[in-house]
Amino acid sequence: MAAVPMIELWRGGMLESVHAGHAVIWGKGGVQAAWGDPEAVIFPRSSCKMLQALPLLESGAADAAGLTEAQLALSCASHQGAKIHTDMVTNWLSGLGMSEADLRCGSHMPNDPEAKKGLICSDTAPCQIHNNCSGKHSGFLTWTRHAKAGSEYVEVDHPLQRAIKAAFEEVTGEASPGYGIDGCSAPNFATSVAGLARAMAFFAAANPEGDARHRAAARLTRAMAAYPELVAGEGRACTDLMRAMGGRVAVKTGAEAVFVAILPDQQTGIALKIVDGGTRGAEAAIVALLVKLGALPAAHPVVAQYLTGAQKNWRGIVTGEMRLAPGFG
Repeated sequence: MAAVPMIELWRGGMLESVHAGHAVIWGKGGVQAAWGDPEAVIFPRSSCKMLQALPLLESGAADAAGLTEAQLALSCASHQGAKIHTDMVTNWLSGLGMSEADLRCGSHMPNDPEAKKGLICSDTAPCQIHNNCSGKHSGFLTWTRHAKAGSEYVEVDHPLQRAIKAAFEEVTGEASPGYGIDGCSAPNFATSVAGLARAMAFFAAANPEGDARHRAAARLTRAMAAYPELVAGEGRACTDLMRAMGGRVAVKTGAEAVFVAILPDQQTGIALKIVDGGTRGAEAAIVALLVKLGALPAAHPVVAQYLTGAQKNWRGIVTGEMRLAPGFG
């Protein structure tokens, strides 16, 4: 099945662009709704960081290291590299008796404007702590130290990555057909859109008093929803949306226009992929589905920000609008 139109951009009364994709809503009885091809195989990219963090909790490594709920949120983050993020990563590594050199995520300029300005004006190069995945990698290092495993934790045959793959396949309910190397150098295991939605539904229905996996999933969901500023950062859709929903829903984006949502009140998960890789389309589509499920009020300003608001140019002149494609949402 082909991807279906989801989000349209109109200008001057004409359809200018279309974002097509695949999406699945998975509830208690399985697939509740789907668009496009539920079996389309994708790389979930950073949308699956909570799955990658499961071994951190299930192994006992998180509790042995005394990780806080805020650190658990940061382990699932694609952060901006703001001071709130880099300070926490620095302190986390120090508490492990480790340093920036132990990370394997690589360096890039932070996306936070103040942090970026500070580096540029001081003529200081960014380090791996500024990497948007440094929180996830701090979690990886916590597991590695606890398990007394080797330092090259991003290698696909490392015990950590084997544990992540096992957990990933169990919660998606699918054998992964392969993997790609993510921007942060860690393996990213492929799955179907339906498998990813099923995993999000597992997190949504996880029993905080259940077995180790249920407890881990419930803790990670709660941490993300409680600390939206750590999961992404100011001005980012993940942070804005979780704040708008008052900590009742956890959401996470991934590169190349993947977006997921965990809705504990409804024991429901959402996964979607916009096939052109455009973030704008993925943000608008996840907003539409959250409104559809009643998790996000249609009148909330964040809906206008990412979906229904007028498109304006640099002079503030209205130039167009985004609309839901017929049959979506």
